[in-house]
Amino acid sequence: MDTEMIKLTTIAQNIAQVARGMGLDFYPVNFEIVPAEALYTFGAYGMPVRFAHWSFGKAFYRMKTQYDLNLSRIYELVINTNPAYAFLLEGNHLTQNKLVIGHVYAHVDFFKNNHYFSHTPKDMVERMAAHAEKIREYEGLYGREKVESTLDAVLAIQEHVDFRSHIGPDYKKDKTPNNPLKNKQTEGAHSCQGSGCQGQGCSTKGTCGSCGNCRQPNVSTRDPNKAAVRTLRNSTPYEDLWEDLSAKEHEMQPKQDYEDLLYYLIEFSPGLEEWQRDIVSIVREESLYFFPQIETKIINEGWATFWHAKIMRELELTENEALEFSLMHSQVVQPSRMGLNPYYLGVKIWESLAKKKSLEELFELRETENDLSFIRNHLSKELVEELNLFNFRKVGAHWQVTDIDWEKVRDNLVMQLVNGGNPRIVVQEGDYEGKGGLYLKHCHEGVDLDVVYLEKTLTLVQFLWGKSAALETVVDGKPYIFEVSDGLVSRRQKNKADNN
Repeated sequence: MDTEMIKLTTIAQNIAQVARGMGLDFYPVNFEIVPAEALYTFGAYGMPVRFAHWSFGKAFYRMKTQYDLNLSRIYELVINTNPAYAFLLEGNHLTQNKLVIGHVYAHVDFFKNNHYFSHTPKDMVERMAAHAEKIREYEGLYGREKVESTLDAVLAIQEHVDFRSHIGPDYKKDKTPNNPLKNKQTEGAHSCQGSGCQGQGCSTKGTCGSCGNCRQPNVSTRDPNKAAVRTLRNSTPYEDLWEDLSAKEHEMQPKQDYEDLLYYLIEFSPGLEEWQRDIVSIVREESLYFFPQIETKIINEGWATFWHAKIMRELELTENEALEFSLMHSQVVQPSRMGLNPYYLGVKIWESLAKKKSLEELFELRETENDLSFIRNHLSKELVEELNLFNFRKVGAHWQVTDIDWEKVRDNLVMQLVNGGNPRIVVQEGDYEGKGGLYLKHCHEGVDLDVVYLEKTLTLVQFLWGKSAALETVVDGKPYIFEVSDGLVSRRQKNKADNN
C-alpha cells in the first residue's frame, strides 16, 4: 500500500500541474485509498465523521448492496473543505485513479470558486466531529431514546432551512422571523437579520443559529418572546449597532412567510428543551452546508466530467490505458433508463458551451450558475433533441410521453430543480387559533404533497413545537388544512372563515 500511495502521490502532483496549467484553481487536496466499506460509510453519512443515526445505516446498506451486486460503484468521495479530502476506492486500477484524480481537482475548483459555496465553512469535518461528540454527550445525559426521537423529527424536515443565506446581506434584510405570539409589546423582536450568517457580516454575533460559535440560542421555553429579546440584549457585544431596541420592538410589524422552519423552531418553540434546540441547530448547520451541493449537482458533475476528459487527453497514456479511460468515461456519461444522469446532462451542456464560448467565459459561468439557472439558460432546443429528452407521466398502469416540445421539457426540468426539488413550506403564524399552535403553508407550485408522508411529518413537527401544528396545502385542486394535536391528525377543506 505504501508503494502504491507513493506512486499515486507522484501521479496526483503531475495531474495537478496539468490541471492548473489549464486554468483550474483548487484548494490543496489530501488523497487517501480506502476499502469499499469505508467509502460507502462516508457516502451514507455524507462525511468521514458525523453523528450516528439509523437512517445513515439504512443508506449504507442500500449503497453497499448495490456495490456488492455490481449495480453501482462509487470511485471516489471528495469533501468540500480547505484543504479538501478525497477518498479513492481500494481496488481502482491506476488508469481509473488518474481519471478520478482529475475529476476530484475539477470538483474542488468548483467548490472553491462557485458563488453558492462561498459561505460554506471550510472546516466542516472538525465541526461535524464536534457535533457528533455533543450528541453523544446528550445521549449520556438524557438517554439515547430521547435523543434519537429528536433527531428523527429534525431530520424529517432538515431541508426546510433558508438556503438563500449565501446571497448576502441584501437578502437578509427584512427576513427576521415574526414573534409567534400575538403580544404587541414584543412582536418581531428577534433581529438576527436573516438566518444564514456564518460568523461574518452578522451584526448580531452570538445570536444567529448557523454560526459555528453561537449555535445554541439561550431561549427560555416559558416565554420565547421576551426571552428572545433578552438574549439579544445580554449576549451581543455590539449594542451600539442596535440603536434603541426597545423602541424597535414597538415599531416592527410581524412578517409572514418565514422560510427557515428549523431556525424558527430554535428561536420560538415552546416545547423544546435547550439540548433539543442545540440538536436542531446542529442539523440546521449541516443542512446549510450540504444544500449548495444539492442545488449544483448537474452543473458540478458536468464540470468535473468535462475537465477530467480534457486532463486525461493531455496525459501520456498507453493504448491500454487510453482504451480503459474511454470505457470508464463512457460508463460515467451513459444515459440512464431509470432517470436523468447528472453527469451526462451536465457534461453535454458544458461541451455545447465550449463550442460557443471562450475558456474565460466558461470559468465565469462556473462561478455564477447553479443547476436551475444552468438548465434554464443553456439547455437549448438542439440539446433537448440530441439527448432525446421528453416529459412523461403514468396514465393508469402505463407510462406515456406527454410532451416533446423543447421549451416545455426544459421548463419541467427547471421546475423539478426549484428549492432543491423540495416543497416550499413557510411559517405563517406561531399562535394559531390563539392557542399557541404553529401554522405552516405549502407554497403549492403544481405538485401535490404525498398525504401519507405529510401526516407523518406534521406529527413530528408537532413534537418539536410542543403544541398543535397545522399545514395548509392543496389536494386535487382544493385547499385543505391538516391539523395535528397530541399525535392525532385531522384534515378539513379550507373555507373563507379560515382567512379571518
